[in-house]
Amino acid sequence: MSTNLDFPDVLRLIDERSAAFRAVIGAAPTLGVPVPSCPDWTLADLAQHIGNGRHRWATTVAAGPADAPPDPSTWGTSDAPEDRAELLAWLAEATRRLLDALREAGPDAACWTWWGGSQAPQTAGAVARHQLQELAVHTYDAQLAVGDAQPLPTEVALDGVDEFLTTCVAWSSPWPNEPAIVDYRTTEGPSWRLHLTPEGARVDQLPAAAGVTAEGSASELVLAFYDRSPLEALKIDGDRRVLDQLIAWEP
Repeated sequence: MSTNLDFPDVLRLIDERSAAFRAVIGAAPTLGVPVPSCPDWTLADLAQHIGNGRHRWATTVAAGPADAPPDPSTWGTSDAPEDRAELLAWLAEATRRLLDALREAGPDAACWTWWGGSQAPQTAGAVARHQLQELAVHTYDAQLAVGDAQPLPTEVALDGVDEFLTTCVAWSSPWPNEPAIVDYRTTEGPSWRLHLTPEGARVDQLPAAAGVTAEGSASELVLAFYDRSPLEALKIDGDRRVLDQLIAWEP
């Protein structure tokens, strides 16, 4: 069963998560509140990261295929406005520019990405998927900072499990430990199997005998992937040591 979202749905959800992030920024009593899940950052720092990151990726997608990211001088980044209304408009413009670049390119257009050695393609569609997850997780961070953390929307989180595993874990770098199989199961139904071997890591949804299983809602899995919640929030069966090794691994 594929849980991957269609490109138009990814763009729609980028817009929705961006609006949710701006809602937190607009309602926060102060932008100086610390963000517990992003050490040493305040909400203002997080807003700066969100705005400039979308400008950077808009430039990257528009540049097309490349062996290196575009020069920072071409990104169109700037300091985030201090005025709240101007900040919200600046964030909305960053999202608009990213979405325009993605629509113009289309999902199959090639572009530079930092995950060239992974199972994920180097395309605008893959960038869109990762941008959705970055916005979703950072919206969670912002909500956490103001004491109103919400689970990730189910359709975002289900795509997020697959996106994280294929982009951030399934690399060709040799697995330095004993070969292992890890199952990730969601309470919503879909599950993934990660194969860790000397040839690298590969994720699929084929039946396999897993040495360890991590189960939770799709939102719980994604938040655990991004170190926003502990493994103890998941139901772990089998050799927990493999999960600890996986967390420590830098492919």
